[in-house]
Amino acid sequence: MSVTWSNVVRCLDAIRTGEESMASSRQCIDTMRRHDRPKRRIAGPFGARIALPIVFGAIAFVGVCRAGDMNTAATGGIQAKLSYCKDCHGPSAQGYDGYFPIPRLAGQQTEYLENQLRAFIEHRRTNNIMFNVAHALSPGMIAALAADFRGLDPKPIGGAPTRYVDLGKKIFQDGMPDANIAACAACHGPAATGSGPIPRLAGQLYPYLIKELVNWGKERGQNPTKPDTSAIMSPVAHSLNRSQIEAVAAYVSYLK
Repeated sequence: MSVTWSNVVRCLDAIRTGEESMASSRQCIDTMRRHDRPKRRIAGPFGARIALPIVFGAIAFVGVCRAGDMNTAATGGIQAKLSYCKDCHGPSAQGYDGYFPIPRLAGQQTEYLENQLRAFIEHRRTNNIMFNVAHALSPGMIAALAADFRGLDPKPIGGAPTRYVDLGKKIFQDGMPDANIAACAACHGPAATGSGPIPRLAGQLYPYLIKELVNWGKERGQNPTKPDTSAIMSPVAHSLNRSQIEAVAAYVSYLK
């Protein structure tokens, strides 16, 4: 398959709509992976040039992370499911910093991970891909997966603008008293490792944290019949402006 804009669009559309088989989907992904080099670009319509790593990220997100594969993995044990999860979240669950940022799961609090998987099942969090993934898991398997990810400790991906780190550290450690915003460390801990239902933020992907905080009220707490602990974060997320969110996200993304 030649790497042209039309082939990229065809792959994305077919994978997203389910009109292409998983084998063909993986062929699309493998083609992009072979051509995924820093200086390679795709000539698109209107003279635009799009970096191949971005295109691969989009295809990987909609192609690899599909419910069909999870249903197949459901017939296996913990290793089959871990392998499926790591297709998207990385071999060490370090996350994927692509067109669609996929979060780090490594070192995450088990209680938080279990709660979030149930949140997808109960539509408290909005993500159709993760709804299908979580829906195929038994309670025991959810606990086993959370425990396994808890034990992983890869280096943070990093890559956030370092000019934001100092401000992010100040907001995280001291809060913003003038704006009545409490210190993030008060709940997430001085090292941002979290505790129980409160998530670890240390090492989390910079673009993913920005996306979550900006869209907090649109992606979490979406089932009024199911009370959600995400309501605790709503006032904080809504009080921070974009530059403050980027600063906090940059700071914690470098923490180990």
